[in-house]
Amino acid sequence: SCGDSDTPAALGVVTATCVSKVELRLSCRHLLDRDPLNKSDPSVVLLMQSQGQWVEVDRTEVIKSSLHPVFSKVFTLDYYFEEVQKLRFEAYDIHGHCSIGSQDDDFLGGMECTLGQIVAQKKMTRALLLKNGKQAGKSTITVIAEEISGNNGYVELSFRAKKLDDKDLFSKSDPFLEIYRINDDRSEQLVYRTEVVKNNLNPVWETFKVSLNSLCSCEEKRPLKCLVWDYDSRGKHDFIGEFSTTFEEMQKALEEDKVQWDCVNPKYKTKKRNYKNSGVVILSDLKIHRVYSFLDYIMGGCQIHFTVAIDFTASNGDPRNSCSLHYINPYQPNEYLKALIAVGEICQDYDSDKKFSALGFGARIPPKYECYIGIICFFLLFPPSPCPPTGIQGVVESYQNCLPKIQLYGPTNVAPIIAKVARMAAAEERTGEASQYYILLILTDGVVTDMADTREAIVRASYLPMSIIIVGVGNADFTDMQILDGDDGVLRSPKGEPVLRDIVQFVPFREFKNASATALAKCVLAEVPKQVVEYYSHKELPPLRSDVQEINVWHPLSSAPERHRV
Repeated sequence: SCGDSDTPAALGVVTATCVSKVELRLSCRHLLDRDPLNKSDPSVVLLMQSQGQWVEVDRTEVIKSSLHPVFSKVFTLDYYFEEVQKLRFEAYDIHGHCSIGSQDDDFLGGMECTLGQIVAQKKMTRALLLKNGKQAGKSTITVIAEEISGNNGYVELSFRAKKLDDKDLFSKSDPFLEIYRINDDRSEQLVYRTEVVKNNLNPVWETFKVSLNSLCSCEEKRPLKCLVWDYDSRGKHDFIGEFSTTFEEMQKALEEDKVQWDCVNPKYKTKKRNYKNSGVVILSDLKIHRVYSFLDYIMGGCQIHFTVAIDFTASNGDPRNSCSLHYINPYQPNEYLKALIAVGEICQDYDSDKKFSALGFGARIPPKYECYIGIICFFLLFPPSPCPPTGIQGVVESYQNCLPKIQLYGPTNVAPIIAKVARMAAAEERTGEASQYYILLILTDGVVTDMADTREAIVRASYLPMSIIIVGVGNADFTDMQILDGDDGVLRSPKGEPVLRDIVQFVPFREFKNASATALAKCVLAEVPKQVVEYYSHKELPPLRSDVQEINVWHPLSSAPERHRV
């Protein structure tokens, strides 16, 4: 949700929207040597401050026996321009397989800063401090930040090698591969380090993914340098050989079936007359994935279908009474209308025909005014019409017209509403196209009575092209509704099945009573672009129109991931 009761929502301040994602890369110099026999085995933990508490975000790999580690692990963080995002980096000398930070591990130093400071400097080096505030000798940590562009993608690479030089006396080499990007200032940035393949001169390294931004700054011709090493547990790795390439060459090599590079040791090449190479490195598989943005899908023709469901249970009060949440004041819209208009006016811009589904639940409806079990939700049009209301104004008029004709009753059953929209979304899913995404806005004055069925319905809906926004109207205690919003943990069905995606956003309207309508809309719709992209990315569906697939793409990609194999 967008915040609790002490958030400054009343002032029109809402949760910030993510400006972009940032990748952080770490290296350290002159770490303290805590091991009596070998050098330290360092790893760095990244923590972020949340509500005054330090929460672990992620951690690097452990690099054996090194006081000057360059970590391969890349941290990806959401960057919010208008928030102070406090970070803490803690370096440890790791012993065994215990969790980082256990008593067995030695603290090598820490550093605090903000993500904004790192982004502003792009490359920041700070001294590591011990827990008493003193410097940890000459120890420093360097953090490099790179923004991930909106039109970014990623590539999957599979490398193997054959006939590598044997550097070990009593066994075969233990090779690993490093890929470096050559920056504009000729400095080298580690992009990826493979795992070590033990005792093997013909290693097959595991397939790995890397963003195109990380690999080559989205420039096909940017030079790449690849090094092959024989791993040494004491950190004194033996150099086997190297080769240079570009991402452009990797693709051409695959197309022309020339997928290998000589792995050359320059010293051997100078000294040995008949020296050819120290082995061959082969790129055996390459897949390019284009990552589309929310705007890519919208500009590609994806429609946002908007459905609103309004609570007509008796707890709202008699609509003829001015104390009722459904009271129609000719001079000021009630909370139901305020929420409906704020969210609907934005959604209608993404639906070309502006035909909205307007549903009600919890009422007795004409002509018999009986609470049939089957009639749990109903259309707001009386008499019924095959044409749904047009635009938000049409929904408002339907709501106002139906109020005098229905009897408020109960219960507050939401699962059938979700299931109704889910059936439409399921039909859309079967088309296999990114053509229609569904947003369901539920306006209710109390906690739902069918919580178990609602949780089950949400889990089912998380597999479909739909998002659910729930706005709590009035002054009821909505504590139990917070569990439907996945912010505090993963929502699960009664049987324990987790949602595939977090698709629910819940907010009490009272937090926005004194705020602008745009503040509520920004809050409840903030997650929708991410949810749309998550769904279509999971389904590996490109935008509907092919012209969007070529926008700002420097390499002509097909609509599906491009795959080459030898």
